[in-house]
Amino acid sequence: MHSRFTDRSDGDLAVDADPTELAATRARVAPGAWTWLRQVHGADVVVVDAAGQHAGVRADASVTTVPGAVLAVNTADCAGVLLAARGPSGPVVGAAHAGWKGLVAGVLEATVEAMRSLGAQDVHWCLGPCISPAHYEFGGADLDLVADRYGDAVRGVTSDGTPALDLRAGLAAALTAAGAIGPADPTVPCTASEPRFYSWRARRDTGRQAAVIWSGAS
Repeated sequence: MHSRFTDRSDGDLAVDADPTELAATRARVAPGAWTWLRQVHGADVVVVDAAGQHAGVRADASVTTVPGAVLAVNTADCAGVLLAARGPSGPVVGAAHAGWKGLVAGVLEATVEAMRSLGAQDVHWCLGPCISPAHYEFGGADLDLVADRYGDAVRGVTSDGTPALDLRAGLAAALTAAGAIGPADPTVPCTASEPRFYSWRARRDTGRQAAVIWSGAS
């Protein structure tokens, strides 16, 4: 099992970057054909039956049992969540893109369920760099919507003292509710405060980092 969370030093992995440069960047990060997605902040999950299948479809997560099939999601403040489990005939892996809209739509629960449909047991997850509550001021109505689904732990405060969304707490709550196993403290770098990452909210970056997972030979 192999996984990567990229940063600026790996290059721009935005799906609309120059195709030649993008292909070279992907090859440096992970070998083989990539299933990359045109993300829509929803809850659709694709099941990948061959390396590279469904590349470019409109969805926010993918899962597979195929060795060498590279699954990837792109982020620049939203979270990339990578998931792995054992199945009846080998590893089952998944990659999900989760901002607040996808979180509320249920993308993480849908990804875990899709992995279980492939025979996954004891699904484990890890979280990539994403925006922290210190930099994620959030409107009251939308914050209430997330809290209604995942509890008041998602309520945070920015460095200026205004209401914020704790996206990490929401992700952990969703994955725990889905029965997935993760770190006790899902603390990761903040994309808004660390310039080595792309951030749309902090710097209006058009570039994207990637969360990438695959099984089989490296």
